[in-house]
Amino acid sequence: MATMTGIALLSLISCASIPRGAVAVKPFDKEKYLGKWYEIARMDFRFERNLKNVTATYSVNKDGTIKVDNQGYDYVVKESKQALGKAKFAGDPKEAKLKVSFFGPFYSGYNVIALDGQYKYALVAGKNLKYLWLLSRETTIPEDIKQSYLKIARDLGYDTSVLIWTEQDNKE
Repeated sequence: MATMTGIALLSLISCASIPRGAVAVKPFDKEKYLGKWYEIARMDFRFERNLKNVTATYSVNKDGTIKVDNQGYDYVVKESKQALGKAKFAGDPKEAKLKVSFFGPFYSGYNVIALDGQYKYALVAGKNLKYLWLLSRETTIPEDIKQSYLKIARDLGYDTSVLIWTEQDNKE
């Protein structure tokens, strides 16, 4: 019985993976969020290492989950990369707290913690302070929005000095 309780607790923790103090946007409109986003900045991690021209495109799968299509160009090996995954809400579909998977049954947090009213700019936190993305519907972001989102991230404990500022030159 203790093992089953441990498994149940672990599954709850993995579903609720958001950095301490972070709050997902609510109300959230999935339909407005769908479409193509350009990565403006990210915390470095191995799956995106050496990538530029990074985009994330979200659409709805037949089963109601969200199709995640991440693409970028690896400037070291000189080839395009793509990662397909799926996302689903971790709870209330009106709250921007999702879980995303690129590897079968393994999910990680995807939490929109800042979003402008027109759904043009987003700050996305992963499951902990090692994962952060700044996204835009265009290849750039206004300086005031950028500074506002960076302050939100710093206030949560993110070290924004280590962000990778994604090159978006659309040239391969």
